[in-house]
Amino acid sequence: MNASAPTKRAPMRSRSRWVRIRPRTIVIHVVAWVIGLAWLLPFVGVAMTAVRPLDQTSLGWWRLSPFSVTLDNFVAVWNNPGCPLSLGLRDSFLVAMPATIIPMLVGALAGYGFARFQTRSRDYIFLAVVLFMAVPQMMVAVPVYNLMIRAGLISSLLSLILIHSAWGIPWIILFMRNFFRTLPLEVEEAARVDGASDFKIFYKIVLPMSLPAMAAIIVFQFMWVWTDFFFAQVLIQNPNWCLSTQCVPRLVGQFVRPYDLLSAGAILTMSVPVALYAILQRFYIRGLVGWTIKG
Repeated sequence: MNASAPTKRAPMRSRSRWVRIRPRTIVIHVVAWVIGLAWLLPFVGVAMTAVRPLDQTSLGWWRLSPFSVTLDNFVAVWNNPGCPLSLGLRDSFLVAMPATIIPMLVGALAGYGFARFQTRSRDYIFLAVVLFMAVPQMMVAVPVYNLMIRAGLISSLLSLILIHSAWGIPWIILFMRNFFRTLPLEVEEAARVDGASDFKIFYKIVLPMSLPAMAAIIVFQFMWVWTDFFFAQVLIQNPNWCLSTQCVPRLVGQFVRPYDLLSAGAILTMSVPVALYAILQRFYIRGLVGWTIKG
C-alpha cells in the first residue's frame, strides 16, 4: 500500500506545475514572441529576396509560388563591375581591424589610469572625455575634412582609421574605467609589493582579467566601424577605395532598383559582424554584465 502511494501522487504534482503558471507569465511570453517575430520579419524578407530570382519576388517576397533558390545574386554582387563587394569587404577589413585594436588598447590604458590613480584634475579630464561622446558626427565633418586635406590623408583608408580610433576612445575609456573599478585591488597590491611596476601590473595582471570586457569592446567598436557610412562617404573619394557600406548603395541605378542584389549585398555585409558576435558571444555577455552586477 505504501509503495503505491507515490505513484498516485505523481500526476498531481505534474498537474500542479501547470496550475502554477500565472496569466501574467503567459502574456509576457506572448508579447516577447510577437516582438521577436516582428524584429525578425524584415530579415526574413531580405533573405528570401536574396536567394530567389527577381521575377519571383517583384510582387512580394512572401509569394512562395514559384519558389527556386539561387546564388546568382551573391555572385553578381561579389563581382559587380561598378563596385565589387569583394574589394569593399577587403577595404572594410583594412579599416575596421586597426580602428578596433588601436582605441581598445589606448582606451584600456587610459581607463586603468582613471580607475586607479588619484590626481586633482582626474575627474575634470574624465568629464571632458565623456562629454566628447555627445558630439555628433555631422558637427565635425567639415573640420575633419579640412584637417585631412591639410595632412594629405584625404581619400585614404588611414584617414578613416584615425577618425574612427579617435571617435571610439572616449566610450572605451568610460567602459574600461567602470570595469577596472570592479576588479579586486588585493592582487595588484600583492604584485606591487613584489616589485612590479604599474605598467607591468597592467599588462600582466589586469589585462588578462579584463578579457570579457575587451571582447565586448571588440564587438561594439568593430560593428560601429564596419557599418559606418557617413565618414566613409565624406573622406573616401578615390574610386580605387570603396568600403562595403559604399558598394551596396552603388548597386542602385538611375531608373532601376535591383532589390535582389541589394538584399544579397546587405546579407554579405552584415554577415561579418554577426559572425564576430557569434564567436565572442560568451565573453561579450560577461563583459557587458560583469561590472553592472558587482555587489
